[in-house]
Amino acid sequence: MRRVRVAFAVAAAAVVVTACSGSGPARHHAQTVPASYYLALGDSLSQGVQPDAAGTSVETGQGYANQLYAVLRRGRPGLQLVKLGCPGETTATMIHGGICHYAGGSQLAAAAAFLSAHRGHVFLVTIDIGANDPEDCGSRLSLRALSACVGTDIPDAIDNLKSILARLQAAGPGVRFVGMNYYLPTLAEWRNGMPGQAIAWLSEKLASGYNDLLNRAYAASGVRVANVFGAFDTSDFGNKMAVPGIGTVPRNVALICQWTWECASPPRGPNQHANQAGYGVIARTFLSAAGLQ
Repeated sequence: MRRVRVAFAVAAAAVVVTACSGSGPARHHAQTVPASYYLALGDSLSQGVQPDAAGTSVETGQGYANQLYAVLRRGRPGLQLVKLGCPGETTATMIHGGICHYAGGSQLAAAAAFLSAHRGHVFLVTIDIGANDPEDCGSRLSLRALSACVGTDIPDAIDNLKSILARLQAAGPGVRFVGMNYYLPTLAEWRNGMPGQAIAWLSEKLASGYNDLLNRAYAASGVRVANVFGAFDTSDFGNKMAVPGIGTVPRNVALICQWTWECASPPRGPNQHANQAGYGVIARTFLSAAGLQ
């Protein structure tokens, strides 16, 4: 999700192998745990971005990748987390580069190189990409903007996603890949009277269609999907919930307010990124989709 532009450093991991020699004093050698990797790819959500006290979106250690890694590592002491995500990344920039710096020129190139170099040792790859592509859907609710969104932005994003998945799977055959669809920050507009409720309702229809296309693209590539759209009850306008400081609102609006910074007071809000609780929901959704619970 687009808010900040952050350069990254690719994590390099070395496996230390204890060798036994015939000479020298006898030693007690601890059993070496083979290294394995969890590779997190995507946009700012994969980096755990949240607003700081001044309202600046910064990378944190509370994102879904960090929380998912903490759970997975309990039974896999040799597991290492490698995050290559780029805040603001689109499917196009993931392929061609242009936002974050990568030695290979793009996040996709860096990810493919990592998978090839560590073939047989990558336990899991998660990916969230595509939230930043349909900009015209959320920036201006006009017929011209919606036409550009539906006619160009979304089809291009889906085609790019298919290309991304094909290259990743070629570089890492047999690796467990799990993709993700998205929650909808625009639901917070519901609080702004009838015009805001109309925006929230229309945005949900558009987001539902887009997420369905993402699901189909992942399924066509044999990639499991973490249904974050469903986990946030994005389509549930019917059930009402009371939210402190906000009032009684539909369940989907309440969860956006509880699990993201979109309803937070300035300077932290409004900010579309998940908070620690929201990232926890996403992590658990990935865990379930991966069949690793």
